[in-house]
Formats: sequence, C-alpha cells, structure tokens
Amino acid sequence: MTDEVPGEVTDTAPYGGEPEASDSLKAFGEVVKAFRRRAGLTQEQFAPMVGYSVPTIASIEQGRRLPSADFVERAERVLDAFAVIRAAAKHLARKPGLASWFRQWAKLEAEAVTLYTYENRLVPGLLQTSAYARTLLEEQIPALGGEEIESKLAARVERTKLLTDRPHTIYSFIVEEHVLRRQMGSPEVMREQITHILDICARRNIDIQIMPQTRGHHAGLDGPLQLLETPENKWYAYCEGQRAAHLLTDPKEISILQKRYARMRAQALSIEKSVSLLREMRGAP
Repeated sequence: MTDEVPGEVTDTAPYGGEPEASDSLKAFGEVVKAFRRRAGLTQEQFAPMVGYSVPTIASIEQGRRLPSADFVERAERVLDAFAVIRAAAKHLARKPGLASWFRQWAKLEAEAVTLYTYENRLVPGLLQTSAYARTLLEEQIPALGGEEIESKLAARVERTKLLTDRPHTIYSFIVEEHVLRRQMGSPEVMREQITHILDICARRNIDIQIMPQTRGHHAGLDGPLQLLETPENKWYAYCEGQRAAHLLTDPKEISILQKRYARMRAQALSIEKSVSLLREMRGAP
C-alpha cells in the first residue's frame, strides 16, 4: 500500500481475513531489532523493560504484529533510539483486523474533517457497540476462528474511537429504520446499540438521521455510501458490495454522490424526529 491514492475508481481486493504484513511493518521490526541488539539486550531482557511479553516482542520484530503507540514510546525511550523508532512508526501501513480492501479508506477516514455515511444493511461501523460487532463477526460466512474474531473486533472497537478522538470532525449518518429494527443478537444487544446511538447523538459534531420505512423512493436506493473531505479539502467516496469495494476519486462521480446524499438528508427524518424514533424503539430507559 502506498501513500498515494489513484486518480480513478479503484477495485480493491475481495473481502478477506487478517491482512498480510506490509513491507513497512517488517521494516519497523528490523529497526527495533537493530536498536535492541545495539543496546546489547536479548528479547527476554528487553520484554520486561517495555512491559510486553517475549512472544509479542518477537512478533513485532518479525513484522507480524502492529505495535501500539505505547510500545513505540517505551521502545524509543528504553533503547535511546534517537527518535528513529518513533519516525519509523509513522510509516506503518497495516492496521490489525482491517482487511486490505478497507485499509486505504481507513487511512483517509482517520484524517477526515468531514465524514458522511449512508447505510441500509447494518449499523455503520463507527456507531457499532462491541456486542453488536461481535454478533456480526460470529455469524459471518465463511466462519471465522476465535482468534480472528478477536482481532477484527479489536480493530472495530479501536476505529470507533474516531468519534471521540476527533471532536472537530463533522460526522453525518443516515441509517435506514429497518436496520435498527432488525434483531441482531439478543434484545439486550439491540437495546444497548440504540442507547449507544442516542448517546452519540448528544455530541455537537455528530448528526444522526433515520430514513423511515414509510419513505418510498429516495436518493439512496443504489446502496450504501460514504463520503469524506480531507484537511486539504479534497473529497473521496467509498462504496461496498458483497465481495468488492470501490474507492472513488473522480470529482464528477463524487459530485453525483454528494447530490444524492444532500437529497437523502432532506428525505430522512429530522435529527429531532430521529432521536424521538430511536427512543421509541429502545423503550423505557
């Protein structure tokens, strides 16, 4: 994966499991290993100094595990690495639990100043609770192994932190009413999910609207979509299907989707009416 985004519509790889290790991840591991050896430390000696297990250290040095920000800072300090480890970490291209077809969008999403999402299949990932996300992963076909489920779940939970970590980003969500009425997991799971969305509605930078079931034709019937604006005021769009995804960069295509999203905002329930409907669906607090 490169830092550049192609200028045309990009078909990404089919949906898959845990993405392969990137060259940048392997390079980071070599940097850590070089500084550890320079300090005259074995993995067994280094591990307790940074508060991680020996297997974790081995995985990071072999490029099989994405280091946490905490590990980067501790390794930098313990190994007195002249800020080289910290600098190498800035170029890591892999995110654990995120499939390769989504990573490019996730990178843009993490820096977005504006993010619009329309969803007609399930609760948008940024709004999902851990219990709701786990239900989706446990019922996925082909079935996932326990370790893969935990990896993907950790990645989804980490991604939801964007809503709290970026309070100046403007978020808009339009979700079909039937998505929230579908019994995904136990009644408790859905009640918790709706309560979570209501809590998010209270944030000043986040708008959530419900597209009511009573609405017949509307501008989003071609399927789910996401739009984002970068700090450089460049817009991108992302659309998913069953086994493929597209990152769109063509301004003409994005303009069409922006117009559709603007129409959907007018066709969906107002923010206030959406909140009222969510409270009705949740029931008594």
